[in-house]
Amino acid sequence: MGTHYITDECITCGACVDVCPVVAISEGTPIYVIDKEICIDCGACDEVCPVQAIKWEFTA
Repeated sequence: MGTHYITDECITCGACVDVCPVVAISEGTPIYVIDKEICIDCGACDEVCPVQAIKWEFTA
C-alpha cells in the first residue's frame, strides 16, 4: 500500500490537476496538494509533472 504526495519542488503549473481522474489534487498554499482519501494512486499525475515533484511512498 502507498500514497502519492507533492513535494516543495512543485511549480504550481496545474498539469497534474488536469489529468487526475478523481479530482484528488487541489491548489494549496503555496503548492498543490493531493487528498489521500480521494487519490486512487493511478500515477497519471506522476507522468505529466514537468519537474518530477510528485512522489510515491510505501505506507503500511
